[in-house]
Amino acid sequence: MEAVDLSGAVWKKSARSASNGACVEVAHLSGGYVGMRDSKNQDGPVLIFTPSEWEAFIGGVKDGEFDL
Repeated sequence: MEAVDLSGAVWKKSARSASNGACVEVAHLSGGYVGMRDSKNQDGPVLIFTPSEWEAFIGGVKDGEFDL
């Protein structure tokens, strides 16, 4: 995967996130990539999804694939 520039990323949390900080943030990046990070560790690692990976992930969320 090519290097993705995170310097201009605008990170967003869900409006439904808990106030305890136990959530993730996402940013739409150049080239259609999407970054995801832990809101409690904003200087930590970032997962980078290609557009097709992001679509598959969101589809799994909507289908309940990750429900406990």
